[in-house]
Amino acid sequence: MSSMKTINSEQVDVDVKEKTRLEEPPMFEVLLHNDDYTTMDFVISVLKTIFQKSEVQATEIMLNVHNKGVGVAGIYTRDIAETKVAIVHDWAHQEGHPLRCTIQKV
Repeated sequence: MSSMKTINSEQVDVDVKEKTRLEEPPMFEVLLHNDDYTTMDFVISVLKTIFQKSEVQATEIMLNVHNKGVGVAGIYTRDIAETKVAIVHDWAHQEGHPLRCTIQKV
């Protein structure tokens, strides 16, 4: 942003730099929910394929889903979280699983 200043009858172009503070975007947890039909193996495959989890991480999250009713698959910005939910639902539907996946603001 520029502004004109008058100094001793002369106009001088002065650059005024505004401080812009970039805020971090809000983050969202992608949650997988337990059901009585989706297999543990499928949940592990989802976690490894879509969320790039290792076998150990995927197994731990799957056990949280199984034992606690819900597990955190990952934390992302809203757009990425929503995209991952859509991919999970599409794949689960194709494979005949009712796996539910949601997002929740952190």
